[in-house]
Amino acid sequence: MRDFVYLAPETLEEAAALKLEHDDKAIFMAGATDVIIRLRDHLIAPDFVIDLKNIPDIGDITFSETEGLHIGALATMTQIATNEHVLRHYPYLAEAASYVGGRQIRNRATCVGNIVNASPLADTATPLYCHNAIVEIYGLPGCHEVPIQEFILFVRKVALKPGELVTGIRVPYLPEAKGVFRKVARRNEVDLSTVCGTIVKSGDDYRVSMGSVAPTPLRLPKTEALLSGKPLTDARIEEAAALAATEVSPIDDVRADRQYRLDIVSYLVRDGLTKLR
Repeated sequence: MRDFVYLAPETLEEAAALKLEHDDKAIFMAGATDVIIRLRDHLIAPDFVIDLKNIPDIGDITFSETEGLHIGALATMTQIATNEHVLRHYPYLAEAASYVGGRQIRNRATCVGNIVNASPLADTATPLYCHNAIVEIYGLPGCHEVPIQEFILFVRKVALKPGELVTGIRVPYLPEAKGVFRKVARRNEVDLSTVCGTIVKSGDDYRVSMGSVAPTPLRLPKTEALLSGKPLTDARIEEAAALAATEVSPIDDVRADRQYRLDIVSYLVRDGLTKLR
């Protein structure tokens, strides 16, 4: 691991100014679970590491029916997995957070970091996609918001301009929503997803999202249109399972080949819909 300068700003303005000053030579750090590994493996070599943990008011988890769930940038996976509001109104997000790494990782890793990392197999991404989550961004010109599907652009590429950082994620509330999160991996615990997915039902509306099947997590609009507003019969479940596999574009890699991932997408849709019926 090469030497770097450690910076610990105490305000968002200071953090943004430091990033703007050092640009590509600096990276932000919150939980550090990804940053440390990438430093260790020489995948990144920043001259400056900007630690966000001393900045107040960006670590809370709050909820209201009008504003939905708000996840601060420093909120850990453990906090999300055990939060009463998440467990009551977004239990599939709590379950997704509980599958990230081992307990030690979850005690440090953040949901915002999971999204900013922009991995197509991020466990917390598919529940957030189903809720059309909003990413809150701070920069010296001002604050703005970006829908999560427009924020994650490609593998490890997000819609952040120079000097900007994510301060939180807002997850709209869906009344009486029921959902299922599933993760298929080579091991039951402490492993990356081979495929992960979330299905959410709110009234007669269905939302389906899959991860590790394209360069970014995906919503499956054709499958959603097939399901929404219609009786959930055995035949429709089978049709949706088959259709879902046509909306993804997985690759072969060390965890699985393309055809296996296609089969798993169909399985996850079939299994999730059966549980929601």
